[in-house]
Amino acid sequence: MTLMLGIESSCDETAAAVVDGDRCVRSSIVASQHDLHEVYAGVVPEVASRAHLECISPVIRQACRDAGVALQDIDAIAVGNAPGLIGSLLVGTSAAKALAWSLGVPLIGVHHVLAHLHAAALDAPPLPLPAVGLVASGGHTHVYRLDDDGTANALTWTIDDAIGEAFDKAGTMLRAGYPGGPAVEALAATGDGTGIDLPIGRPKAGGFSFSGLKTALLYALRGQPRRVDGTTVFPRELDDVPSEVRANHAAAFQSAAVAGLERGLRAALNDAGEFGALIAGGGVIANTAVRSMLERVASDAQVPLRLPTRAYCVDNAAMIAGAGLAQFERGHHADLHLQALARLTLGVSS
Repeated sequence: MTLMLGIESSCDETAAAVVDGDRCVRSSIVASQHDLHEVYAGVVPEVASRAHLECISPVIRQACRDAGVALQDIDAIAVGNAPGLIGSLLVGTSAAKALAWSLGVPLIGVHHVLAHLHAAALDAPPLPLPAVGLVASGGHTHVYRLDDDGTANALTWTIDDAIGEAFDKAGTMLRAGYPGGPAVEALAATGDGTGIDLPIGRPKAGGFSFSGLKTALLYALRGQPRRVDGTTVFPRELDDVPSEVRANHAAAFQSAAVAGLERGLRAALNDAGEFGALIAGGGVIANTAVRSMLERVASDAQVPLRLPTRAYCVDNAAMIAGAGLAQFERGHHADLHLQALARLTLGVSS
């Protein structure tokens, strides 16, 4: 049976995994950098790339040990080579090329965003195609149509902040912690957002918008700003907002963010043509309110819903290996000229 080694280093997680041809995860190792970036309330690219350099070899070795295999047992290597932070991507891509060359095995470049959708097939049945896939993460909010031939075409996307980015910024404003997604969700569970009116994004061209929601939350917490001697002055500081008020606004923010995600997704489904399943992936899909919303949307569309387990929602290498297997089975390989690419391509092949 095929053994695929997956390598992921697109942002602030150094990860490696071994997945077999049945999409059974033999091992999945993730070295998180959350502690390094928490002080900045966001990812610092240079800090991230240096941490990847330190972790990449130990993480790969641990993934092989946990899977009970040697590197010589690996049949192919998949690496997330786009999109992401260029310095971080270079670490994983260089390691993958070196291993593929030294082992004499095929190299496969994987689109990180689409790999989030392949996470739904890990330790689970194959993905039913054609399907519509939603990716909601810290860097991306996209809806794709996935076809039987392995192609993926973007139906819609965010015009500003990704939803995960908005959660991170909300987490900072609410003093909830970092990363913002789980921190805001935990705070929201203790609050009541009823009666707090925050806007639901409605961009003119469709798609998603979360920037206005983020700004509205800032004004709701600090009050309307005014200009004094050329300086923007708020009535209060974020640290002065009572804990109960922060919890209530966290609940209101989460409700509005999920409603905006649902609105954009439903609009995309209207343009998707016939499809047989709704698939979702990305860190934000770990959110309980988001998962409940997706169950409702899939039920209304009368199609099955495929979600990854929460462990495979965040960036990981098992999803890279799973997406790599899909390409490997179609005979799609890269060569040692494979490049790390920071930019996102909206219409791509999986």
